[in-house]
Amino acid sequence: MDLDGVLVVAHSGKQDAAATWKKTFGHHPLMGFVDHGRGGSGEPVAGLLRPGNAGSNTAADHITTAQLPKHHRRARRTLIRPDSGGGTNGFVAWLSARGRWLSYSVGMTITDAVHQAVLKVPASAWTPAVEPDGEVRDGAWVAELDAGSDCLKGWPKGMRLIVRKERPHPGAQLRFTDADGLRLTCFATNTTGQKTARLELRHRQRARAEDRIRAARATGLRNLPLHERRTRSGWRSSRSPWTCSPGCRCSP
Repeated sequence: MDLDGVLVVAHSGKQDAAATWKKTFGHHPLMGFVDHGRGGSGEPVAGLLRPGNAGSNTAADHITTAQLPKHHRRARRTLIRPDSGGGTNGFVAWLSARGRWLSYSVGMTITDAVHQAVLKVPASAWTPAVEPDGEVRDGAWVAELDAGSDCLKGWPKGMRLIVRKERPHPGAQLRFTDADGLRLTCFATNTTGQKTARLELRHRQRARAEDRIRAARATGLRNLPLHERRTRSGWRSSRSPWTCSPGCRCSP
C-alpha cells in the first residue's frame, strides 16, 4: 500500500480549502494505493481529506490512512510504503508495534547524522543497484548503514536504513546532503532475508504512485469535497472508500 500526499487546487472557497506550501489554494489529501503484481495494480483504497495547509510529516494522518481492515492484511506480506512524509518516529513506531505484523519501506530524510554515516561506509560495502529485469542500474549503488550508527538511535528496534547513491541527471542541482557529486536517498525497512539491491528496487517502485495520483485527479479528485450524496456515492463506488476529516459536512 503506497501512501502519498497530493495537492488539489480549489478555485473557490470550498470547505477545508486553505493556502498550501506551494502558494496555491486548496486541499492536501493523503492517499493510499494498492500496488501488487509485476506492473502494480494501483487501486485507490483510502484517502484522508485534509486542508491545504496540512503538514507532510504528520504521523497521526499516516496512521489513520494506513489502517487496512484485518481481513485484507496478509501479515508480513502486507507492505506499507510511504515517501519521506511518513519517515517520522511516531509512524514507524506504529508500524513496528508488537502484534501489528506489517512490513514497511519508508522514505527517510537525509539528515546530517545520516550524511556522516554514509561518509563512513567503506567502498567494499556498496553494491550496484538493479533494474526490474535484474540488470545493473548504471551509475547507482546501495548500502546498508551499520546498526550501531548514531542515525539509528531512538528508532524502533529492527529498523534497517538503506542508502542509495547515484549520479545525478545532467543539469540536476546537487543538495547539501549529497556527497562526492552523487545524489543520496535513503529508506527504512524491517524486511530481512533479502539483498539490499532488491529492497531498494522495491522501494523505488513506489514512484508508480505518481501515476495513480494523475489518474485520480482525472477521475474526480480535483472536485473534492463532494456534497451531493449521489455524486459522492458514485465517486466512492468507482474509485475508493473516502475518509473525511472530523466534522466535515460531506461525511456520510
